[in-house]
Amino acid sequence: MEGCRLAVDIGGTFTDVVLETPKGFFSGKVLTTPAAPEEGVVRGIALVLEKAGVAPRHVSLTIHGTTLGTNAIIERRGARTALITTQGFKDTLEFAFGHRFDQYDLEMVRPTPLVARPLRLEAPERIAADGSVLLPLDEGAVCALTRTLREQHIQSVAVSLIHAYREPRHELRIGAILHEECPDLYVSLSHQVCPEIREYERTSTTVANAYIQPLMAGYLGKLGTRLKDMGIQGPLLMIMSSGSLTAVETAIRFPIRLVESGPAGGAILGQHLAKELGAPQAIALDMGGTTAKIILLNDYEPRHSRSMEVARVCRFLPGSGLPLRVPVIDMIEIGAGGGSIAELDELRRIKVGPESAGANPGPACYALGGRRPTVTDADLVLAKLDASLFAGGTMTLDEASARDAIARDVATPLATDVATAAAGMIEIVDENMANATRVHAADNGDDVESRVLIATGGAAPLHAARIAQKLRIDTVVVPKGAGVGSAYGFLRAPIAYEAVNSQLVSLNRFDAQRVNAIFAELRREAEAIIHLAGHHDELAERRFADMRYRGQGHELNVELPARDYADADASTLQELFDQQYRKTYSRTIPNLGVEALTWMLVLVGKRKEMTAEPPRATGPAGPTPIERTKPVFDVEIGQFVTASVIRRDAMPEGSTFSGPAVIIEDQTTTFVPAVFKGHVNAHGHLILKRHTS
Repeated sequence: MEGCRLAVDIGGTFTDVVLETPKGFFSGKVLTTPAAPEEGVVRGIALVLEKAGVAPRHVSLTIHGTTLGTNAIIERRGARTALITTQGFKDTLEFAFGHRFDQYDLEMVRPTPLVARPLRLEAPERIAADGSVLLPLDEGAVCALTRTLREQHIQSVAVSLIHAYREPRHELRIGAILHEECPDLYVSLSHQVCPEIREYERTSTTVANAYIQPLMAGYLGKLGTRLKDMGIQGPLLMIMSSGSLTAVETAIRFPIRLVESGPAGGAILGQHLAKELGAPQAIALDMGGTTAKIILLNDYEPRHSRSMEVARVCRFLPGSGLPLRVPVIDMIEIGAGGGSIAELDELRRIKVGPESAGANPGPACYALGGRRPTVTDADLVLAKLDASLFAGGTMTLDEASARDAIARDVATPLATDVATAAAGMIEIVDENMANATRVHAADNGDDVESRVLIATGGAAPLHAARIAQKLRIDTVVVPKGAGVGSAYGFLRAPIAYEAVNSQLVSLNRFDAQRVNAIFAELRREAEAIIHLAGHHDELAERRFADMRYRGQGHELNVELPARDYADADASTLQELFDQQYRKTYSRTIPNLGVEALTWMLVLVGKRKEMTAEPPRATGPAGPTPIERTKPVFDVEIGQFVTASVIRRDAMPEGSTFSGPAVIIEDQTTTFVPAVFKGHVNAHGHLILKRHTS
């Protein structure tokens, strides 16, 4: 059986695996192994290959996404890292943006830099903004710095010099000296990691890249070896935060581009489903064991950005985290998942997350040593989960342990019963996700109520309908394979790369030859990366520029025509900028010069389409046979109700059902409240409709 493709998504709690074969798709879910993530990957792959009856040699490609880098930054488990910067600029990481992100909080805590001040080292040198050398690099001083690196047992170094994006010769020379003097060091150069203006964001991104590079390089090296040992000889590609694929070699050089690689799969699948359903305005909700990710889709497309923050001190406050300048799908991520831990705060209010029990020890009901109550424990106590059928029957949940944990930490201190305490936990986590969606939509000037909610991830189908009620959304879609949705999304990702260069160009002095040279160099860079990933076929090119009125501090991203330019094209770029500015701000500013600051080229390889699923066994449209009934707690009405229990694999297309119901499948469970009715559409997806009368 030739031409099979694997997709692997490592989450904080579970590792998901999907195998695409000519016969269809096979999937599996195993616990993540945090100490050695490759062990969980290998176990999951072996499980799925056995289920499909496929030999490892028939796997032609493996696509992988992981949030290991993000978790390392959040949990401060990265390498011992140093920073080398221009003399006089060692405190750039402390100065940050030079403002208070919360001006009314007198006890505001800033995010702690990844590199402590004693490990921020200075090199005598200076490049001007136009690329000229104001002060030559003192190579003797750089050689002296290497002694400090050895004495401090530094594993990785970030080099970020002033204006290196314009002229990188000093960074390149420092990199060469470091490789000569300390050959075992990992070295990240800012003009390669983030060749853009604005020193704080560029330095922060380069430092973060250096911080996680040894971890990611070690992990990917071990994973490649284990896959070969299994007999899988096909290439391994990594999915980036932008939703595109790249080679392992590139991922090792720039691991910072993988920080949101797992959630990107959910966005890709959500985009495909929105098109399939004819729902241009949608919300993709991906809720796993550790976090929940919310992505807004407008005209079937997720927003893309070149900036994000990780490790925020305050969940919804921009500026309270570490800024990264990398291509990313715009989303909001919060600590709300099946493993999110519940506790009482100082006012005796229930608080859920962001701390998670993860895979080890996991929720109390896993019976692996966890004693603190989690969302999964609450769902089990409320009978939304079936203890004997969890994860396809590979795990048996311990309800007694779940009850004990909730009673000890929540119910008893509040003098209430376990079911009420569990319901309170669920309401809090659902409201956290609903509120995050409202905030994210408001920040982007979007509405919520007119959208379709698409639920993926192991925990999302359990909570999606209640979140939809809170957001006044009428339609919820639980796709086929929702429990491993991100891995399904990986199989739809294109091989692509985004190259960037910052050079200031005023439209009133537009130099077409210079701009053409910029894009020619960006094209060469992107082609090299894509060919490294094994793609040599037709490539599609898109061009963008960050543009602004002269004197403004922020830019708008404007798409440009992908062709060679003439000097007369200054008017074309002006018109495109005016259109984008008017769309964003409902007006333009007359008689004010426009300038382009950063140029971007995205090169996309033609994507292989997924295998078509074999036709479903269809039956007459009508009510689905109910396997049995059981009491399930409905948090909206605050009591147990009699709910139908239905196996999803027993539901042919056209089947109808009504809430309250619990729909069970191997990788997830869908809870349908009483105010919802639903059916299985022609593609096998569950469509839930809320009663509006």
